[in-house]
Amino acid sequence: MPLKIHRRGKIWHYRGTVAGRRLRGSTGATDKAIAERIAAEREARAWQGHLDGPQAHLTFAQAAIAYRADGRSTRFLEAIEDHWRDTPVKDITSGAIRASALQLYPKAGPATRNRQVIVPTQAIINHAAELEWCAPIRVRRFPVERRIKQPATRQWVEAFAAHASPHLGAMCLFMFGTGARLGEACALTWADVDLDARTARIRQTKVGRERIAHLPTPVLVAIANSPSNRRPADPVFRYIRRDSVRPVWMKVCDRAGIARLSPHACRHGFATAMLHAGFDVKTTADRGGWSSPTVLLNTYAHAVADPTVTDALFDTDMTQPTDQERLSNGTKRGNRN
Repeated sequence: MPLKIHRRGKIWHYRGTVAGRRLRGSTGATDKAIAERIAAEREARAWQGHLDGPQAHLTFAQAAIAYRADGRSTRFLEAIEDHWRDTPVKDITSGAIRASALQLYPKAGPATRNRQVIVPTQAIINHAAELEWCAPIRVRRFPVERRIKQPATRQWVEAFAAHASPHLGAMCLFMFGTGARLGEACALTWADVDLDARTARIRQTKVGRERIAHLPTPVLVAIANSPSNRRPADPVFRYIRRDSVRPVWMKVCDRAGIARLSPHACRHGFATAMLHAGFDVKTTADRGGWSSPTVLLNTYAHAVADPTVTDALFDTDMTQPTDQERLSNGTKRGNRN
């Protein structure tokens, strides 16, 4: 279907399918005649790129190399690159990407297929599209059933640390106190930790960036007391691989007589505790290393689903905090922040 124009407000937009690719966008024009010319030029460029331009010869391997060279996250890329190899990007459709997820991870769930195949494959192709090497692509995700997971609490974390080895207990406190993922905790080296400044540099491989996290006092003390030679390249918590943590982790849960929560429950607990303490979503997302407040809300919105909050609708002057109390509470939270 050739590109057609339609108006949104005062601006004309185009949409249609050219050379097997769906195109849509804004012409930026308010005049219909100008918008039609812009849409026609966009369609012509699409055909030229398909027949003679980079898109005609661009392979997935070339697109992946450019993606890596731009410093983007390389997580999960190897399996995808091995699957597509020199397949022309113009031949990779949305349906083919979904099929590749089923082939690469036949026993995995929808969330894993989305995270480890659809998201990075789409990112590589759309990065090439930003370079004007090909058309962008949109891939429908596999539907994921959202389940409410139990977050770790401060009491749970303290009980775990009391029954764990010093370095594993410190790891648990670190993840709960900073919102770090298990892989990020395993990657933490002594070169990343500044005990005097009470900070740790966390490499967020999932989102491809780093952040500096504050170390609350219990976390600082646990790390400082963790037995180690403290060589710069040594892992702070001794564990290098996530897989080596989980079996020991569950044994500690059983020994402590507490719920068998996964290490990720500590990150979940960080978000839950921060939101329950009254900190705003943006601050919580920033301190915990989420890519955006929206991602945090989509995952942890249930953390603030306290049914008793509606009591505030009928609070009286006797039950509501005074302005001085509000100021005091805000100051305390600012200090904790």
